[in-house]
Amino acid sequence: MHIYDLIKTQEMYGAEVNQTVLEVARTMVARNIGAVPVLREGLLVGIFSERDLMGRVVAEGRDPRTTRVEEVMTEGPLTVMPTETVENCMLLMRRHGFRHLLICEGKQLLGIVSLRDVLLHDLSEKDHEVRMMRAYIQATPEM
Repeated sequence: MHIYDLIKTQEMYGAEVNQTVLEVARTMVARNIGAVPVLREGLLVGIFSERDLMGRVVAEGRDPRTTRVEEVMTEGPLTVMPTETVENCMLLMRRHGFRHLLICEGKQLLGIVSLRDVLLHDLSEKDHEVRMMRAYIQATPEM
């Protein structure tokens, strides 16, 4: 399955570089999301995550009301094509310690996928496989 298929129906929120950390953090809480793409004039320039909030704002004593998200975002985030497999995205997240991956086609941001999205998909597939195996075993005549 392609990674874009997991998130194509989800609404995506992107922060603008000039927004304050407080504005973005409030939106993240309201939408129950752990990271947001950061855009400048519609183009992806970074990602802002809960880790950025804790490590670059709270731990450094910055004021979230005046700190712009551009100052504390992670620049040049890893992106994947919409045709990337779910399995490969899971490997990338594991290898790099990421909980979110941005999905782009060229410079066009299409969405963001979380580790939770990927794991729920994987769990659903495994559940389906178990059900199929049980049905097969129950349908097999005893010898």
